[in-house]
Amino acid sequence: MRLFRFFIDLLYAYILIFLYMHELAQRIEVMKSIAHPVRIAILQELAKGVKCVSDFKDFLNISQPNISQHLSELRHTGLIDYFIDGRLRCYFLKSPFVLDLLELIQKEYCSDLPGPECCPVTKKGTSHGDRHR
Repeated sequence: MRLFRFFIDLLYAYILIFLYMHELAQRIEVMKSIAHPVRIAILQELAKGVKCVSDFKDFLNISQPNISQHLSELRHTGLIDYFIDGRLRCYFLKSPFVLDLLELIQKEYCSDLPGPECCPVTKKGTSHGDRHR
């Protein structure tokens, strides 16, 4: 009976790890998807409200097929979606994550984080201050 319980617990642990890794992989795909200046600009515009492809063409100064490729990538990751109004495709934000992400991207930081006073394990040594880059 103990052996059976051990295998059930082990299976449960593997399932939890799999779900965590799957969720992590999805988040990584989202980050890859937005890692382009045009896509960030598209998301910033969609944060203001619904936009059609022609609206993007007016301010991005890139071709309509290129805009469509970027929109397709953002749709693939579930960040945006669209509805059809006659001959127009009107895009809108789908994921609430986008608004938080855009806020984080636009945030300005005054300085770097302070270095540690010493090694947290040995409690010895000191930070050598500014590093040359």
